Amino acid sequence: MSLLVAERLSYRVRDRVLVQDVSLRVEAGEVLALLGPNGAGKTTLLRLLAGEARPSAGRIELLGRAIEEYKALELAFVRAVLTQRREINFPFSAYEVAFLGRVPHMQQRPEKPLDHARTEWALEQARALLFAPRTYLSLSGGEQSRVDLARVLAQEPRLLLLDEPTNHLDPKHQVEVLTLCRRLVQEGWGVVVVLHDLNLAALFADRLLLLHHGRSIAEGTPAEVLRPERLEAVYELPFTLTQHPSGCPWVLPLVRSTCPLANPRDLAT
Repeated sequence: MSLLVAERLSYRVRDRVLVQDVSLRVEAGEVLALLGPNGAGKTTLLRLLAGEARPSAGRIELLGRAIEEYKALELAFVRAVLTQRREINFPFSAYEVAFLGRVPHMQQRPEKPLDHARTEWALEQARALLFAPRTYLSLSGGEQSRVDLARVLAQEPRLLLLDEPTNHLDPKHQVEVLTLCRRLVQEGWGVVVVLHDLNLAALFADRLLLLHHGRSIAEGTPAEVLRPERLEAVYELPFTLTQHPSGCPWVLPLVRSTCPLANPRDLAT
């Protein structure tokens, strides 16, 4: 049984169509990356998949059951959502913020040592255990992002829905977050992640879904989706295609550089 199935989703706000006729499927053990320029509908689609918004048309099944049949607490046990928005304005410690992910588990039972063990595990996985005693609001944007990731990991869902989890992170921590996603899917989780970096998506995702003006332009493996002519039509920028040492496709925008070129004789010395 698929973790998540969405068929012909559309979402309209008054006279604006934000998502139109999008279908996708997420299996346990895979990463699906949602790509597209700003305003393509990635975040809106993620909200629909999370059950936070009701589609104007189409249907969503989570573990074979219509998503609208789930109560909020039931959803919390199945899927966890990492948004771009910072919603913590109180002087909680980073540990307390991560511990919020255990709240669904404590709705029908008292707090247990297991809840703290899973919180510490989540902070360690997100490389944020060092921040545990610090006030969340004192952390940098990147540090907060890692604590937020720990919060959704502590929830222990089957499916992770991540909206730009690499935002505010330096290259090292971007790679660590996406490596963690790969490790989780190897344990049977499913991950849907919104990314802007096409090459990180190519390196870490099993499949890509490219959106433009709310429509699905292409879906498939990185090699199938990342075609220069297709990317130029979507991003209004020419691209060239090469290959990463791993064998994954690697795309680069073709732009006029203003950087001074090094003298080839200098490079040889």
